[in-house]
Amino acid sequence: MKKLLAIAIVFSFTSCIPVKIAPRFKNQDYKIMLAKKFQKDMPRETSFIFKDSKDAEEFYNYINKKYHLNHIDVGYNVPFELENETLYLSYYEAERTDEKVNLPFALIDAKRESNGNSRLFEGNYGTRTGHWYIILTVYDKNIKNCLIDKHPLKEKTIQYLKELKQEYLTTQNYEELLLTKKP
Repeated sequence: MKKLLAIAIVFSFTSCIPVKIAPRFKNQDYKIMLAKKFQKDMPRETSFIFKDSKDAEEFYNYINKKYHLNHIDVGYNVPFELENETLYLSYYEAERTDEKVNLPFALIDAKRESNGNSRLFEGNYGTRTGHWYIILTVYDKNIKNCLIDKHPLKEKTIQYLKELKQEYLTTQNYEELLLTKKP
């Protein structure tokens, strides 16, 4: 029992303790859920969410080039055709973070400060790693969310968004999009 307690104490003093963990989507690379549940400041709409591994403003540039928007209303009600029906795509970018507390550094500095010494590890008590996500919503001409269960275009919309995500993540030069044929 003493060995187990000693191992637990050593482990807790030599490791970082996770305080906040960014979402990881199990078994797939996207998630369909209420955006508000994903991040509190998002709208209460069913959305297609995926992790963005590219730099800031890349998705903006991609949407701008793909739909020939000329920097006008990029990200808000971008029209596209699916099954001979006009749908409207909007997107948001959201950051979620992984945060860890480095307990040994905080305890060492607390002990040093109580002894009248200066802190050694100030500013290194925690680590933060940001992860960016793209949140997509799609509406039809009647302002009905195409990702809800009852919508007749739900499966086709999900397939379109999966292809859009894949094209975005694999395209390096968005000028290439101008040269590709549209289906």
